[in-house]
Formats: sequence, structure tokens, C-alpha cells
Amino acid sequence: MDNRSKPWHGIMVATALPLREDLSVDYGRYAEHCAWLVEHGCDGVVPNGSLGEYQTLTHDERAKVIETAVETVGGARVMAGVGAAESRHWAEQAAEAGCGSVLLLPPNTYRADERAVLEHYAQVAEVDIPVVAYNNPYDTKVDLTPALLARLHEEGFIVAIKEFSGDVRRAYEIAELAPELDLLIGSDDVLLELAIAGAKGWIAGYPNALPESSAALYRAAVAGDLETALPLYRSLHPLLRWDSKTEFVQAIKLSMDLAGRHGGRCRPPRQPLTDEQAAIVRAATEKALAEGLR
Repeated sequence: MDNRSKPWHGIMVATALPLREDLSVDYGRYAEHCAWLVEHGCDGVVPNGSLGEYQTLTHDERAKVIETAVETVGGARVMAGVGAAESRHWAEQAAEAGCGSVLLLPPNTYRADERAVLEHYAQVAEVDIPVVAYNNPYDTKVDLTPALLARLHEEGFIVAIKEFSGDVRRAYEIAELAPELDLLIGSDDVLLELAIAGAKGWIAGYPNALPESSAALYRAAVAGDLETALPLYRSLHPLLRWDSKTEFVQAIKLSMDLAGRHGGRCRPPRQPLTDEQAAIVRAATEKALAEGLR
């Protein structure tokens, strides 16, 4: 049972989605993967995020992915991705399924201005479920600046921010402008920097392949145990940096395959890694496994 009072804290894994050879969703394998992550040191899962290829899923598939995660690890351990058209609908579905929180991108069908962003989060905040905002200015072309986040929090629309800008300086400005807003690590390759800056959680990619070592890194980092964290971070960083690359889903799935998990294929329009990219990921993964990282 998950007894965290704030279920968006800790290591919440943005789960990769296992597909069959015909590219249909393998829900049984997905359930097994969610359970395996929790058993190996992670606190919960984030289905229907970009790593879960939500953009390619049908309405029925998205709903069943959430239901599978909740049935497997319990609703409090599930932060449902609701970043798409009809975000309020997906937040309502997540609340009805029993999820502990939702992860919400700003409007991303166009470059939204501040008024549109505020209205977007206000609409979803009307659903009775905690909302974690997701700042990804690269893909959405909308930047949730510290000042805008402070306003969203002041209005009661959000409880936390998944910060993916890569600018670790923002952690301190967010803490100054909105001290009660929880900062969550949003990109694997700035984990140590944001943990030191006071992050309360990590919405993580590479624990899909290496959960135990990733959990050890995170726990040491938030505890300020740099003697443990820094060597682990250096060993894992050649893989962690793939989380902020365009091909992050393919890279993480390849590492899962090499680690003895089922990563498998992605749905189009994502393409397989090039031979050069695959060789880099393979070498880094095999090195990590040879060093005993799991």
C-alpha cells in the first residue's frame, strides 16, 4: 500500500508501453511491467505520457492503459498523463479510475498565450484530482516560466511542476516565487542538479530498464549523499541523457531489451534508431550492465 500523503512525490516512472508484433497493446505485459517497477524500488507509474506513445493510442486504448495500471499497482501510485485534446475528459477518466494525480501539458495544438494556458489549467483543475503541470517548451512551444507557474499555483490549479526545460537555475526561482509548489525532476539527465535544488520527485524514463540503480541514485541524491550519488550519476549519464533526445522512446526500449525486459517496437511515425544511434545506446547499456547496474 502506498502511504504517501502526496502521491506525486518519489520516483514516478513514465512507463514505456509494450506492443505486440502487430503493434497492438499488450496489456498483460504492461501490467507485469508496472508491478515489476514498484517491486524494484519505484514509487509509481505515469501511463499515457510521451514515453507511453499516447499520441498514437485510440480513446479505448488510452482508457484501458490507465485502468490496467490502477488495477495492477493501485490508484494512488498512478499519475495519468492527460496532455492531449480533451484534457478535461481524460482527467475525469483518471479520477473515475482512482488515479492519485494527473500530468498535464499546456495547450499544445498551437502556441498558446498566457490567458489560454490559465484557462486550460483552470478547466482541468475543476476535476477533483491533483494536477501536476508539465513544462516542455521544446515540444509544446509554450514555456511555463517560474512566474506563470507561481500564478497557476496561486490560483489553486496545480500542485507540482514536472520541469523539463533543462535549465536547472529555474528550480531556485520557482522556490522563491512559489515555495509551496513541488518541483519534480522532468529530465533524467539533470536529476542530480534538481535533486540538490530540492526536488520532491522524479518523473523518470530510464528506470524502465534499470530501476534498482536509478532508485539508488535518486534516493542518494535527494538525501544529499553525493559520495553515493555522484559515481552512480556518472555511470548512468550516458544513458540518462537519451531521455532528452528526440529518440528517447526508442533508446529506452532498446535498453529494456538489452536488460532482459520487453522494450520492443514503437508505433509509427516513430522510426527505429539508426545503426549509429543503436550502437551508442547498446554500448552504454552493456557497459552499465557489466558494471552491475540493474
